[in-house]
Amino acid sequence: MQTHKKKICMTLLYPFLFEPNLHAVVWGGRRLRPYKGMDATEDPIGESWEVSAVPSSTSIISNGAFAGKDLNSVISRHPVKILGKAVARKYGGQLPLLVKFIDAEGDLSIQVHPNDEMAKRVHGKLGKSEIWYIIDAKPGSFLYAGFQHEITPEEYKRRVAEGSIVEVLAKHEVKSGDVFYLPAGRVHAICGGILLAEVQQSSDVTYRIFDYNRLGMDGKPRELHTELAAQALDFHVEDDYRTQYSNQSNRANLVIDSPFFSVRVTEMTTPFHRNLIKYDSFIICMCIKGDCRLRMRTTDDEVQLREGHSALIPASIADYDVIPLHGKTRILDAFIDNKDRSLGSQITRFLHITSK
Repeated sequence: MQTHKKKICMTLLYPFLFEPNLHAVVWGGRRLRPYKGMDATEDPIGESWEVSAVPSSTSIISNGAFAGKDLNSVISRHPVKILGKAVARKYGGQLPLLVKFIDAEGDLSIQVHPNDEMAKRVHGKLGKSEIWYIIDAKPGSFLYAGFQHEITPEEYKRRVAEGSIVEVLAKHEVKSGDVFYLPAGRVHAICGGILLAEVQQSSDVTYRIFDYNRLGMDGKPRELHTELAAQALDFHVEDDYRTQYSNQSNRANLVIDSPFFSVRVTEMTTPFHRNLIKYDSFIICMCIKGDCRLRMRTTDDEVQLREGHSALIPASIADYDVIPLHGKTRILDAFIDNKDRSLGSQITRFLHITSK
């Protein structure tokens, strides 16, 4: 009888796919709908919230037994089996990541995010560290990440007031496959012509520093957060803001292993086995290029994951094959690495990756 109950519990869970969750913004473009296989419109869609537990815009499951249910309600019923035991315990049964596709036709505001301590103290939320993976960039496209040289808080405020803050930001031309890690406190902005995948902590807290004096979708100036940003900013300057990583075919390439998330990128031409049970974490799989199938080895469940779409694989069944359907597939995996719970080892590994 116990064996039968266990089988029912295991087969209840499967890879979740999601309804489109598109956000129109003043800087948005027109690539996301076609990228996701949807009819094009004239709406300036800037963001596709692929897997979201943010209450203001929670993902809705589109497949299987939970079709039509919001992700948070399903996680609340099976927090350990979906999130993983360690993740559920650490984050109180809440999904700690938010992933998006972003299409910037215009420049985003110059902005910064608070760390966990400040975000909790001021907003009662998680902080926001994130990573960008460039999917496509028009010739000459660039973004801002970090400062060119150290400035003082006083100079920061003066430059914001006079509209010259971009003059002291580090500017980076980008191409497909480039990666930038943006820890909380690092000033940044995506600029026009860039399509990217973003993995971030599950937070909607953003402090706008400068927005080019433009109007929002409602025809009014968008709110700035100059004083809060001054408290959140880290003025430290790095030698290289671009994340360096190996990019071998048919291999899960480690992009970053941070205290907040671990990210791998894999480009494959043949079926690829991913056994991630050891990490005790949910897996978010973003299909960057080429349709594929995800086949669970523990349950035999199978879903088709199309280019421009994402899936959440529950921790309890995170042993699966990725099967390319049209010659080549590129996927980005995001999860929480709980395999080594030694804080010293995590810090050493993180410093090693970010110092390359």
